[in-house]
Amino acid sequence: MEKQVVTLAVRIIRQSSRENPADAALRENTRKSELSPERLRLVVQAVFDYFRWLPWLDPSIGIGQQLDDMETLQARGVSDAQLRQLTLPNWVSSVMPVEVVWLRSLQQQPRLWLRVRRGFKEKLMETLGDCVPASHDYPAALEYLGRKDLFRESCFQEGWFEIQDISSQAIGHVCNPQAGETWWDACAGEGGKTLHLADLMANKGLIWASDPAAWRLERLKRRTARAQVFNYRRELWDGGAKLPTKTKFDGILVDAPCSGVGTWQRNPHARWTSSPEEVARLAELQINILRHAVKGLKPNGRLVYSVCTLTTPETEGVVAAVNESCPELQLQTQKLLWPYDAGGNGMFYAVWIRRSIGGA
Repeated sequence: MEKQVVTLAVRIIRQSSRENPADAALRENTRKSELSPERLRLVVQAVFDYFRWLPWLDPSIGIGQQLDDMETLQARGVSDAQLRQLTLPNWVSSVMPVEVVWLRSLQQQPRLWLRVRRGFKEKLMETLGDCVPASHDYPAALEYLGRKDLFRESCFQEGWFEIQDISSQAIGHVCNPQAGETWWDACAGEGGKTLHLADLMANKGLIWASDPAAWRLERLKRRTARAQVFNYRRELWDGGAKLPTKTKFDGILVDAPCSGVGTWQRNPHARWTSSPEEVARLAELQINILRHAVKGLKPNGRLVYSVCTLTTPETEGVVAAVNESCPELQLQTQKLLWPYDAGGNGMFYAVWIRRSIGGA
């Protein structure tokens, strides 16, 4: 590994903590760096690999030497017993099932997925190259295998595609919004799923996008402008009882804040900064958001709950609590998406229908 790459990777690893996660430290340092895009890619890989293999590394030697040892370890491989013992903190098995096939997937490099705007798929594949279409279940998904800095490509700047994990794209298809409908992306963040809903609706109808953070909605505004999405409104909402609008919706997506366990392949540092207390706190938050959001749903409307986590309290536990406290909802389906299934993040979703007034 080149000295410049090692030097920057070591600096970022030393800066990483619960208060300053590795992904944030990476963004800050790589933004200021004068290294080439290819070398910066190697820095990102080295930092995440370090936290992926951290329990295997000798803490008595320097980080630079640990990075060299890590490469040897990856080449040699590990046993199932080692995976069970060293891949995750001990508390994880108390909140979810832990199978070796999942542990082994966590130690692999994540795949890079693109979501292509309607009408641009063939053109993008020809322009970018190194793209492999996903299965027919994900018609807009391409796996990118190349080395280009996608954010600098003109086709990205012109809004042909978004970088969006395939499991995240699955949630848009679960929502299945129709042109002309009115939807609410209640926890929109920076708008990845808002953009997908708009594309599925062919920019017809209306989407309300809300989030408690104004800066996230500002980023959403920039992303929608690039993607030429205009059938939406932005509103602040803190997840409380007062909804951002009196509008009644055909569908509501609650992609709620969560522990992010499903992203631990992509962001391994988070394995060592999360806690069971955080899981319990977030499960309560998710239940409360859903209880409030359902008030905005039309009779026969669809409520879709999604989280990029796999813990039982935040998945089946939330569904059970909502079923008990919201008798107006009828559960249609629920499913865990494991990283080794579609090749993306771990996700969970559940879908309810609001019963029609006076009907079954």
